[in-house]
Amino acid sequence: MIFVVILSSNPLLVKAARGELVSRPPACMMRQVGRYMAVYRKLAEKYPSFRERSETTNLIVEISLQPWNAFRPDGVIIFSNILTPLPAFGVEFDVEDVRGLVIQSPIRSEKGLKALHPIDLEKLSFVGDSLKILRKEVGGDAVILGFVGAPWTIATYIVEGVQHAPIQPLRVCAIQHHIYCGLCSLIWRKQ
Repeated sequence: MIFVVILSSNPLLVKAARGELVSRPPACMMRQVGRYMAVYRKLAEKYPSFRERSETTNLIVEISLQPWNAFRPDGVIIFSNILTPLPAFGVEFDVEDVRGLVIQSPIRSEKGLKALHPIDLEKLSFVGDSLKILRKEVGGDAVILGFVGAPWTIATYIVEGVQHAPIQPLRVCAIQHHIYCGLCSLIWRKQ
């Protein structure tokens, strides 16, 4: 799931997406913000926790702007993670170097499901704060792009527990349909 923040006139990327004639193809950095950049790797050494880098406003802004400062692309992707909302539901996770995304306590039972709560948007204030700062920094010269896991993806991680786990726990949830339905209901609930 991708979201776009447009608070300016007509950035090139928006015009192209609308099918309008543009002077050149728009450019945007994939793989978030260009983790290949030496400036990013240096910052990652100073702040080794991916969660800290992706949940601290000043770090999010600094990392997101690194490719902007170097290349001036037409889209600036906010430094984030597809599972950013999980702690706001009561699901803790980490990003490990070797295993990738890891859920500390996967939800595989009615008891686990009952431990969750509706999303607490206050726990995600760093996202909105970062977007506001990024919008101000790039002005009307670029679109701010963001992303988050779709409900199925988030529910899969909550059940599976790790990024590349066998599908067994998800099958268990398919059999125990009420657990999966409970997760989806919590994730999709409007605030």
